[in-house]
Parts: sequence; structure tokens; C-alpha cells
Amino acid sequence: MRSTPRSAKGGSSAPAVTEKGHSATALHLRMHPRVFAALGADLVTSDVVAVIELVKNSYDAYAHQVWVRLGTEGDQPYLEIEDDGQGMTRDVIADVWCLVATPYKVINPNIGRNGATRRVSGAKGLGRLSVGRLGERLTLLTKAAGHPCWQVEVDWTDLAAKENFNDSTVELRRRLPKTLRRNSGTLLRVHALRSRWEDEQCEELKDNLERLISPFKGTEDFRIYFTTTTDEGEENEIRISTPKFLTRPKYRIRGEADDQGNLTAQYRYRAISTHAQREREVTSSWQQIKGSRYLYGTTPNSAPRSASCGAFSFDIRAWDIAAEDTREIGDQYGLQRRRIRAAIRAHKGISVYRDGVLVLPKSEDGRDWLGLDLRRVSHVGPRVSTSQLVGYVSITADGNPGIEDTSDRERFVASRPVREFQGIIKAIIEILENERDQDRAKDAKETPMEDLLGEVSAQDAIEDVRALAQAGHSAGRAIPVVRNLHQSLTKTRKDIERRFTYYSRLATVGTVAHMLVHEIRNRTTAISQFLRLFRTESKKELRRSLAPSFKIASESVSALERLADVFRPLASRRFKQGSRTSLLEERIEACLRLQQQELQGSNIDHSPVPDSRTRVAIHPGELDAVLLNLITNSIYWLQELKSGTRMLDFSITQPDDATRVLIRASDTGPGIHSEDLERVFWPGMTRKPNGIGMGLTVASELVAAYGGRMAAQDVDTGACFVFDLPLAREQEIP
Repeated sequence: MRSTPRSAKGGSSAPAVTEKGHSATALHLRMHPRVFAALGADLVTSDVVAVIELVKNSYDAYAHQVWVRLGTEGDQPYLEIEDDGQGMTRDVIADVWCLVATPYKVINPNIGRNGATRRVSGAKGLGRLSVGRLGERLTLLTKAAGHPCWQVEVDWTDLAAKENFNDSTVELRRRLPKTLRRNSGTLLRVHALRSRWEDEQCEELKDNLERLISPFKGTEDFRIYFTTTTDEGEENEIRISTPKFLTRPKYRIRGEADDQGNLTAQYRYRAISTHAQREREVTSSWQQIKGSRYLYGTTPNSAPRSASCGAFSFDIRAWDIAAEDTREIGDQYGLQRRRIRAAIRAHKGISVYRDGVLVLPKSEDGRDWLGLDLRRVSHVGPRVSTSQLVGYVSITADGNPGIEDTSDRERFVASRPVREFQGIIKAIIEILENERDQDRAKDAKETPMEDLLGEVSAQDAIEDVRALAQAGHSAGRAIPVVRNLHQSLTKTRKDIERRFTYYSRLATVGTVAHMLVHEIRNRTTAISQFLRLFRTESKKELRRSLAPSFKIASESVSALERLADVFRPLASRRFKQGSRTSLLEERIEACLRLQQQELQGSNIDHSPVPDSRTRVAIHPGELDAVLLNLITNSIYWLQELKSGTRMLDFSITQPDDATRVLIRASDTGPGIHSEDLERVFWPGMTRKPNGIGMGLTVASELVAAYGGRMAAQDVDTGACFVFDLPLAREQEIP
């Protein structure tokens, strides 16, 4: 009878028959030392991620401060990470640090210091592989309080050349306590770096260090510093901090999901440059969420009665990121548009923090781990992309045991808790999108011409189609993308047609300007010649009765000539924008002189023009057109003032390291209605009887042509207009 093999409990079947005379042999599992290099390359996805893992080790050592430095020793670059944590004893170095994939943090998930406790962020024991990825050699200095200082030397290249782990050793030696600058802590210096740290990679590292600590937890007990060395050998140290504007988003939803999967949240809309805002309490039950398309599709009744992912907190922030929106943020916080987009890009997507430390995503490729971009291009509606979102989700190891990340820290292990966790977050984002859509409809603005023309682009559609292609979808899935692009371009085309129809009515301005300049020049030339001749032919001093009249006539001719200079750019077909520079203070003074009669006649004072000399890269004629629009506007509304001081003021702000200058024109008139703060720049918008509503439109678009923005500000008394202009470069100064 054939014998049936017996299976070992919980294992696979063993062979029933062995060859006669031979018994089973136990073989040792072996591991080649090259595993350090292999695992380091596979599990640590980039050099930036490697540094992040090492900084997290400092956090796990209960450091309060950690310094990341890029420097050179001789002509050799190095990377250094130093902390003031608890350091390591000799036993910990031998039994924990030298043990690959140690379970030490699993066994000891919490660390205490001075009566406080911190949950450690790592548990896989693979952090040291990050060092092997970064460079060929490591010098480690560490000291625990009350213990000697130890130095460890590791040569990863030498280790990889060994035949087996038994031959793999590191050098350990005792050092003087003063070798480290602190009573306790660890210093890692990585030599012979495997890649060059260029400016772009340094910026990426700084951006990712900003994300490392959760916004749900105060960061005062853990500070990160980043230091680079200039070509002249000077150190530049900065403290890593999150840009302030990220803490004050335009759209925000934050709250909690309980351990049953029910949502309680608060949505808040707050305009960037006005006082408009709206708040709303939002709730959503697990019954509603589990029936959505994100979880159990069309069969919600078969879904679990409660979620299994565990309770968590969330704070999801969103912005509109068109050019006008980033200008608003820049004006509010004194930032360049480039820096605003870079900050949002650095923090973009939904970041998950476990016990206060970032879990994922770690690299750029993992930012859209929820599939938000694909969802946006696959469904028509008020969707947001990862590039508009900065979201934070807080989980705990104890409260969310089913949410586990993979060894490479780039995604979660697929499971029911993870699927439900992702579905709930998508439901939260959909609530944000619907609320945001309502506020955007109320907040509709007239788009500046520069931004309007910028919308005639297929770049976003190209990125959307690329996302679909990378996800393996057919060409048919791209139809909604093309349809959305068509709708957007159609709307933009209609806006442009409307604007140019309005502008076409003013096309004769150039002809009128040409005639005006021609006539003024001809007349003033003749009058000037007569005045000079009269002065020459008069043998005696002008009689007292004639002298004042002669002076007024001369000044009037000069005023007319200055007026002709103002209109000359509009009259010349050969005029090239930006071909000349201007002294800002000189032009303000000239424009005030031009309006001196109106100012005096209306009892309007103006503050002294600053005595600085600020040269800006804009043609004097165009600058005068901007300034005169603001001055004549103020004169008109100040004349409407029944009582009180009539005052006009110009101020100039120029930060030391700026490439642009900020000009502020304010008056003490009746001010601007709050609903008109944006609309005053719209073509045809005017509160003046018989006005055509083009002065501020022209002025704002002249400023926009030089990369700036003009804004009306809500102030306690009067009106205030602020705009910026580029400073002239040295080579532009005549």
C-alpha cells in the first residue's frame, strides 16, 4: 500500500522516503555582507529619505535638537548628523546597533527622559542601512550620560568585500568625554559620499525636514537645524520651520474619525486678502461613508457594521494656486510666488503621522498614495489635486494597529483597516471639495489680463493624461480630461473676447495721444521761443507787475511739456516696454508738481517725498501713468470729503535682500467700499459720475506687465493702494 506523507503541523509536507543510508542534514542560513548595500538601495528609496530616517533615529533617542550639516574636510565632502539625545552605551552599540533588523524598538516602544515619555517612530531596525546608502565610510561618536564616549568606524565597501557575516566587524574605541560637545548624544559623520548634494537636492531635504514633525504636536521639544557651507568656507545654519502661510489656508477641514468610522469636523473658509470667511460644522456617519464609491461600492449592506481602522485626527488644508491666488499670498506674507508654490509642492498631498512622526509619504513618487490625481481626472466635478492640498492625518501605534507601513516606508500594507482608512480620508476630501466649490462661486473675481492669457494652456491636461497612462488606463479614460480642457478654454476665450471688445473702444487713445503730443510740442515750442526772446530783448529787469505773470507762463509751458512726456509712450509705435529705468522718488515728485494746482485748489496736502534714490526697471512714461492715475483718483475723492484733513501720502519699502520695491499710495478720503476692493480694477468699473472706469485698470495692468500686482487695501480711514516694481539691475542703470 502506498504510504501517505504526514504534514508537520502548520508546515509543508516532508518527504516520505529518503535514500538508503542517508539522513537529513541541518544547514545554516547564511547572509552575505553585501546585504547592507542591497537592502540599503531597496529599502531606502533616496538619499533624502536616508537622512530623514537618521533624523528620526535622533528623535527616537529623545533628542531635543538635531543638526544636519553638509560640509567639506579638505576637499572631501561629508554629511553629518548630530543630536543631544541619550546616546549609546557600549552594550547598546554591541547588542543593538550592531544587530541588523533588531527587535529592540518593538520590545521597547517608548523612551523616557526626565520624567517625560516619547513613542519611538522606528521599529524595523533598518535605520543604519541609510548610512550605507549615503556614503562609503562612517564615523560614529556617541555618549550616554555617566558613561564613556565611544567611537565606531565602519567601512561599508570593506564589509561588502567580506565572504560572510562572521568576518564582518566594525572598529570600536574609547574616546575622551570632551570629544563630544554635549553630556550625551550621538554624532554620525558619513565620508566619501556616493552622490553630490547640489542646491536642488538640499532644497528638497529642507522641505522634507519641514514635514517630519506632525502639526498636531508642538515642535518645541524637537528642533532641527540644517547647515551648509559656502564656497568661501562660511557656515549657513537655519532652523527648519514651516512657512507661516501654510498655517492659514484658504480652505480647511479638521476634526476626528472615531473608532466606529464616524466623522465630526469643522470646515472653514477664510479669504487671503479680505475679511470674507465662513465656518460650518460637518458630520458624516460610517453608514454614509461605507456606502460611498470609495469603499464597498453598490453593496453597502454587506459592509462591516463599523470601521476597523481605529480612531484618528485630521487637518486638511487647500489653496487655489492660480497666479492671482499666489500673488495674494505673496502680498500678505511678503513671499515670492516661486517660494509659495515650492512650499505647497514640498508639503503637498496627505501626510500620515504615527505618534507625532511622519510615516508616509517619504519620497515625491509616493505623494499621491491615495490616488487623488487619478480620481480628479477620471471624474468631472470640483476636484482638487495633490498640488493644492496639504493634509495631515494623525494615528497611533496603539490605536491603529491594523495600519502598517511597508519596509520601504512608501505605502501601507494592503488590508481591510487600510482600505477603510483610505476610504474615510477620501470622503473627508470630498466634503472639503463640495464646501470649497460653494465659496469659490461667491469669491469669483475678474482675472488680470496676464493671468487670463496664462490660462490658455494645455499643460495641466498633459499632466492629467500622463497620470492616466502611468496608471495603465485606456485612451477612453482621457475623454473627461479633454472635455474639461475644452470647457476651460471656451470660458477663457469668452472672457478674452469680452475684455478686448471693451479695450477696442479705447483703441483711439493712441491716436489721441499722438495728436496731443504733437500739438503740445508745436505750441510750447513757439511759446518758449517767445518767452526767451522777450527776456533777451528786455534791457531792464522785468517790472514787478510783469514778473509774476512771466513766471507763471514759464511754469505752465514746463507743465505742458511734462504732460507731453507722460503721453509719449502711448503715442510712439516704436516704444519698447522696459527699455528705460526711472528714479522712483523723482517721478513721484514730478507727478505731484504736475497736479500742484489741483492739490492747492482743493486744500490737499501731501507728505514729503522720501529723499532716497530708488531706481526701478520701468519706463518713466509708464511709471508716470501709474502714479498720475493714483494721484488724480485721490484728488477726486478727497474733494468729496466734507470735513477733516485732506492728505495724500506716498511711502516706499525696500527690504535689504529684495529684488523689488513696494510702493504705498494712501489718502484720507472717504475710502473704498469693501465689496469694491477687487472690483476697482475691473474694466468699466467706476463710482465716478460719467467716469469710464479705465484708470485703475490701465495702472494695474502696467504694473502686472512688470511682474507686479496692484491691490486696494481695506484701511480704517481713506483709500490705500499698494503695488510693487522691479529694482533696476546694475547693468540697467545709465
